[in-house]
Amino acid sequence: MDFLPIFVDIKHRNCLVVGGGEVAARKIALLLRAGAHITIIAPELCTELSEQLHEQLPRGAITHRAEAFRPDHMGNAVLVIAATGDTAVNREVSAAAGQLHIPVNVVDNPALCSFIMPSIVDRSPVLVAVSSGGTSPVLARLLRARLETMIPAAYGRLAAYAAGFRERVKSHFSHPGKRRIFWEKALQGPFAEMVFAGRDRAAQDYLERSLESEADEAVQGEVYLVGAGPGDPELLTFRAMRLMQQADVVVYDRLVSPEILDMVRRDASRIYAGKERSKHVMPQESINELLVRLAKEGKRVLRLKGGDPFIFGRGGEEIETLSGQGIPFQVVPGITAASGAASYAGIPLTHRDYAQSCIFVTGHLKDGSVNLDWLMLARPNQTIVIYMGLLGLPVLCRQLIAHGLSTTTPAAIVQQASTRNQKVLTGTLETLPDLTATAHLTPPTLIIVGEVVKLHQRLAWFEPEGDLRAGEPAASKKV
Repeated sequence: MDFLPIFVDIKHRNCLVVGGGEVAARKIALLLRAGAHITIIAPELCTELSEQLHEQLPRGAITHRAEAFRPDHMGNAVLVIAATGDTAVNREVSAAAGQLHIPVNVVDNPALCSFIMPSIVDRSPVLVAVSSGGTSPVLARLLRARLETMIPAAYGRLAAYAAGFRERVKSHFSHPGKRRIFWEKALQGPFAEMVFAGRDRAAQDYLERSLESEADEAVQGEVYLVGAGPGDPELLTFRAMRLMQQADVVVYDRLVSPEILDMVRRDASRIYAGKERSKHVMPQESINELLVRLAKEGKRVLRLKGGDPFIFGRGGEEIETLSGQGIPFQVVPGITAASGAASYAGIPLTHRDYAQSCIFVTGHLKDGSVNLDWLMLARPNQTIVIYMGLLGLPVLCRQLIAHGLSTTTPAAIVQQASTRNQKVLTGTLETLPDLTATAHLTPPTLIIVGEVVKLHQRLAWFEPEGDLRAGEPAASKKV
């Protein structure tokens, strides 16, 4: 993050605004809404500010000093805004505030700011702040406008109700997890709908009854086995997103992208259980035992896996253990790597003119060998998708050729599919191993073999950082 988003209490505190024009007037209006006492330093005031000063609403909230800025104007200010049309004055204000460690905002000049003013969706006491870090105020404003339509004004009343009941809920439930579950149900159920509809009395009665009917008992643990897809957060399902926000703890694999992990509830505990070739942070048996232990502690556990948990993800082993221990669980499918890589590389896995069947296999080598049914794989009009085959690629290609496929059979390897770091390298069974070694590709990768690979040249639509084709240097496509 370029800036840390925070909310500052300036109620009845002194804020300094340098400048008396229309821009300053807009900033002052926001400060007044937050209850600040404001000193304006400006030789002259625009009409709007003059009227505000004359009306003094609220009384005494604004003081005007008709003079040029001096560093001693900082006084006991807790926040400073520079909104003059004079670059030199703005720089002087920024420097003076910096020396005194007072937060300062210089309008339309992020380089001189220690904080920036976001676009605000006001549903007090609920506030939503949107910022582009000063790079595009118009974009922030457009996002704010979209959020305005998505967040009903009644959310403020909903928050006020929650505040009124907070202490009662806290005293009723001794376990923090039980309180959180109660509020999640209340704020997403009939109670919230009653508030939105203006049925305040009915909403209050409903919340009273809900609280009385909920026993203060241990929280029932549960495990959510969720597929995180190939890497792009936009490929997550709605259900996956909902469970990611509910979980108390997340156990995640190496293939889960940082962007997706950032979408998990902020205060959820995180446990890395990633596995890569010959380097298991946590053996599978230990992961199974961990999921059981956490659930028995009353935790809602998110088991987050790259791709789909039931396609080379060992999801079946995990839920078999959970089932044997009587642990409740649910499974959320994800877009498997084969589908994601093929789609983002412009390589259909089936096509009437090229392939009428598709087979998924794992190319993970054990003791230097690959135990696959080569005759079944080396069939015409079939697409082969190989997971975890990067290190064994030379052996895989040799065996497919030895069992009947032509040396010129098209083949592709896709690295970090669906992300901005995606690379696609195309060649043939004969050339792909050397091309891959030269390109220095690293896991996670996926290999696609078959005539459908020919379509990549025409159907590739995604423009990541790099796209490598046989006989071409690495391309750099900027979006």
